[in-house]
Amino acid sequence: MTLPTTIDATACCVPRVTTSLSIRDAERASRVFKALGDPTRVRLLSLIAAGEAGEACICNLTDPVGLSQATVSHHMRLLAEAGLVTREQRGRWAYFTLNTETLDAAADALRTA
Repeated sequence: MTLPTTIDATACCVPRVTTSLSIRDAERASRVFKALGDPTRVRLLSLIAAGEAGEACICNLTDPVGLSQATVSHHMRLLAEAGLVTREQRGRWAYFTLNTETLDAAADALRTA
């Protein structure tokens, strides 16, 4: 990979964000970013995304992160409350999928409007 040898001064000096978030949108984004502030929760999201059909059973999330089921359940509850995952009960086990709309909205909060 080669890096550009010249820098376009007009491109680097243009503000990336041209409009601000509403208070409600900022609060919503803050909850998402707070949930993403823990490396275990970020890892859990990546495990779910890599899972078959983009989902994962809680029973398959404990070993990879090296935590008890109770601790993983706590992290998953926080991710669900932030809207980052959806939970479906199937018999004894809970299955989780990513909520891509919430992830996209969080990313959009930081992009150019």
